[in-house]
Amino acid sequence: MAVRSVGEKYKCNVCGNEVVVTKVGGGELVCCGQPMELTEEG
Repeated sequence: MAVRSVGEKYKCNVCGNEVVVTKVGGGELVCCGQPMELTEEG
């Protein structure tokens, strides 16, 4: 899933890393070789 807005929260289902978007630059967040899952919209 492509990053769309500031404040979105993503989580890695493999290792548990969590990311909060502070700047939108497009593209997709990937961790442990898999796309990160959007857990909360900004």
